Amino acid sequence: MRALLLLAVLSWSCAVAAERLTIERMFGDPDLAGPSPRALKIAPDGRHVAFLRGRDDDQNQLDLWLHEVRSGKAHRLVDSRALGGEHELSDAEKARRERARIAASKGIVSYLWSPDGKRLLFTLDERLWLYDLTAPRDKALRALTERGREVADPKVSPRGGFVSYVSGQNLHLIDLRSGQSTQLTHDGGGTIHNGEAEFVAQEEMDRHTGYWWAPDDSALAFERYDESGVDEVERSEIYADHSATLRQRYPAAGRANVAVRLGVVGSDGRATHWLDLGPDPDIYLARVNWLPDGKRVAFQRQSRNQRRLDLVVAAADGSSADNVLTETSTTWINLHDDLRFLRGEDALLWASERSGYKQLYVFGLDGTLRRQLTQGPHDVDKLLALDEKHGLAYFAAGREDPLQVQVYAVRLDGSDAATPRRLSEGEGIHDAVFGDDARIWIDTWSSPTTPPQVSLRKADGTRLAWIERNELKAGHPFWPYRSDFIAPRFGTLKGESGEDLHYRLHQPAGFDPARKYPVFMTYYGGPGSQFVRKNWGNYFEQYMAQRGYVVFALDNRGSPRRGRHFADAIFGQLGNAELADQLTGVAWLKAQPWVDGDHIGIFGWSYGGYQTLMLLAKAGSQFAAGVAVAPVTDWRLYDTHYTERYLDTPQANAAGYEQSGVLHWLAGIESDKLLLVHGMADDNVLFANSTQLMAALQNKGVQFRLMAYPGAKHGLSTPALRKHVYTLIAAYFDDKLKPAAR
Repeated sequence: MRALLLLAVLSWSCAVAAERLTIERMFGDPDLAGPSPRALKIAPDGRHVAFLRGRDDDQNQLDLWLHEVRSGKAHRLVDSRALGGEHELSDAEKARRERARIAASKGIVSYLWSPDGKRLLFTLDERLWLYDLTAPRDKALRALTERGREVADPKVSPRGGFVSYVSGQNLHLIDLRSGQSTQLTHDGGGTIHNGEAEFVAQEEMDRHTGYWWAPDDSALAFERYDESGVDEVERSEIYADHSATLRQRYPAAGRANVAVRLGVVGSDGRATHWLDLGPDPDIYLARVNWLPDGKRVAFQRQSRNQRRLDLVVAAADGSSADNVLTETSTTWINLHDDLRFLRGEDALLWASERSGYKQLYVFGLDGTLRRQLTQGPHDVDKLLALDEKHGLAYFAAGREDPLQVQVYAVRLDGSDAATPRRLSEGEGIHDAVFGDDARIWIDTWSSPTTPPQVSLRKADGTRLAWIERNELKAGHPFWPYRSDFIAPRFGTLKGESGEDLHYRLHQPAGFDPARKYPVFMTYYGGPGSQFVRKNWGNYFEQYMAQRGYVVFALDNRGSPRRGRHFADAIFGQLGNAELADQLTGVAWLKAQPWVDGDHIGIFGWSYGGYQTLMLLAKAGSQFAAGVAVAPVTDWRLYDTHYTERYLDTPQANAAGYEQSGVLHWLAGIESDKLLLVHGMADDNVLFANSTQLMAALQNKGVQFRLMAYPGAKHGLSTPALRKHVYTLIAAYFDDKLKPAAR
């Protein structure tokens, strides 16, 4: 009897373990990755780590948690559901979240530590809240603003005396001691914005703020922009129950940008000084930083064509402005956040691609190069921390393998530039967050076979504690699907240019080399985003492999983290070098005896969607079907900062725009090979890109399938829309690539 019972238990366990991965479960709850903390930040005093965590019943409903470093214990600090309900967000807030890539998140979506590590600032339920860790639990939470007031980009001042925020396109602050509120700017409204980052700064420049505190709390530098000169684009946002016609200020390629100024206002609100941004008004305000003395402001001024970047140091009272450092390029300058001003010498730490790879340098404030801190044929991803006391800088890079991100330490004297010390453990992707004094850091690590694990580490990489071990064992959300898991293989192909092209391959479930399998080929392919990485979480690729597809992804030229020679191949014309490299992958696939070369399908989103269209247009005979989600079809419809970086303006490079556009190659798109998908309220890649393509295909008599999503923006971010679109894509490829199943 006991033996029969044991057999029954084992059979039940195997049945649970053999559960099939579904699209419904991919976007269901709890998160398949496990209880992965987000937005981890070490308190300035080093005593706590705060983070956001989704709930088991809704991974997108984020609560605020606290990990105590000494005890190693964690608890939920603020229950977002208990504190307030969910209200309809303003259009401006929806747009900000879309550009910050957190559109699906709700509850507490961001927070900040106070400088003393004793308070946390966050927004929820249309209010600004301050949580005091030193107060009794029932008195710890304090509402700083009334419900219903728009509050954006809140910050605690560096010395903790004030909380600042943007409301009504003006900059405000609250004196935390007296509770008094002060409005610092007064002309915001209409086309005038104070303290905000403009559209292209948020979407393309990775700058999501428009104001910066002086280190002594005395003043704030702020951006003022006027968008009256930017073209208004009339577009319809079509929802399930209504339609709205909107006039959006959208700076399309070759057209006017916002007019920008940089001011410094005292925290008492009495005086504003305007800094000299130079004689050319048609520039980008790329970055702003205060120097440690609190009397000078550094700003980065990028030329309209993005081939010149100046680092300017200006007196906070506007009396002087000196150009300290200039970077130039024959193609474009990539922006970064790797500027640090040293306290021990009159110098700054800076990242530059002048060698052909992004490396770290120390320059004097007179612009002279003092020493190089890193070197070699690989890019530094970012500067993570600076520890002047111990003479160290910490950075992330893929020195040994460009498909990985590892953490390194290097000496500030430049003595080990070629041999930095690696601190991270384990092959894969390490996302590191350092404390203010660089003595401890958080390591979020994952690999293709390991869900994200979060640990707290000493500066030398020694593990202090687990914040979230997240072991793949019984009880883990992915545990029931482990027996069907297909580990990816990685390799390289030699492209026509002689470059190594990295790929990721999933062989289908029950792989038999004597059989021929259809191919699901996916990519991003655009600049700024690496698609092939050794990380966890490629669930849809896993799903398609389990359904009998060879799944293949390749990073083409133009992709980041491979040096400028690899990235610059796309300059002047898009959709050329990228396609050549993807077709190298196609040729390799067709040479494999286990590939059904007549049934290769391609799928991409955004730039990947553009790439799908170009592949179907220029090499359609190679493919049985393609899916393009939210694609750019005409680069003259896309924004200035992104498009002109690679193509210059339409006025200066008309042929490049024509050759880079899908419509130029339209004759190559065959009937019944395309599924076109787009959100009807997309304010990034405007829906007009797809309507233009629809009309052109219809006029030529080309049949295609279409799915449009009412009210949806670029990311189709809600779980319901994600489930719908991926179910659609899988069914489409089943129909097109599995003829025997029809």
